[in-house]
Amino acid sequence: MNAQHQHAPASYGKAFTIGITLNFGFVIIEAIYGWRTGSLALLADAAHNLSDVGALLLAWAAFAAGRLPATRRRTYGWGRASILASLVNATVLLVGMVYLAWVSIQRLQTSVTVDAGTVMIVAGIGVVINAATAWLFLAGSKHDLNIRGAFLHMAADTLVSVGVVIAGGLYLWRGWTWIDPAVGLLIAMMIIIATWSLFRQSLHLLFDGVPYGLEFDAVRSALLELPGVIDVHDLHVWAMSTEDNALTAHLVVESYPANDELLEQAVAMLKARFGIQHAALQQESTEFAARCQNSGLAL
Repeated sequence: MNAQHQHAPASYGKAFTIGITLNFGFVIIEAIYGWRTGSLALLADAAHNLSDVGALLLAWAAFAAGRLPATRRRTYGWGRASILASLVNATVLLVGMVYLAWVSIQRLQTSVTVDAGTVMIVAGIGVVINAATAWLFLAGSKHDLNIRGAFLHMAADTLVSVGVVIAGGLYLWRGWTWIDPAVGLLIAMMIIIATWSLFRQSLHLLFDGVPYGLEFDAVRSALLELPGVIDVHDLHVWAMSTEDNALTAHLVVESYPANDELLEQAVAMLKARFGIQHAALQQESTEFAARCQNSGLAL
């Protein structure tokens, strides 16, 4: 048996601190001006942004939990918390956008006046804060679903705020009462489409699916190409977290007993070609493989 464990030390603690502080401050500003102007739109958006602060806190907690060391009771640590957090954030975002779409459709059927000037100013502040927060998580969103969930929340809020500014400007210019809900509906649909992949991937990983970007057959073929390997069975590939992937496999080899050089080549190949950080490989003789209870598995 051979196992290799390496963890990426990248830290987003400062990014989460800045993002949560900025957005919570904006929630307070938005709630104050919403109360002063009597704007239900601003008060509702303040409540929405408060939920986004909660989403950032959840993502941060999951990020921190994933870096807790393994114990005798939790031998893989808490890495899966990041997968769960990304699923929860995707679900909350989808539910929120469906609700926004429904409210927008209802508003299209009525004429509602708004204090467009105040709404535009506050929304403009939101554009800056949300865009800055999203930028903090942009790089990490490309390879970590949990960070991607935080990024999508902030990017979605940026789009909503931009839409509010545009709608407010058109309302002041043309007096179109329908423009605000129309823009809201358009943005909601765009965010639903963008978030669906995050939801689908998170759910897939939660049930130990092969991580996206990895081809199961390609991994098996690469193992079979190793010198001395004549068969591979009981192969499993799954995600330990939104950053780390793991693999276990039985390698049937020509010469036995175990060959340390083969294990070193296999582990290095899996890391270099597929980014698999945790590999546990069992070498077997053809005689043992014939008796192995798992040798009949097609995988």
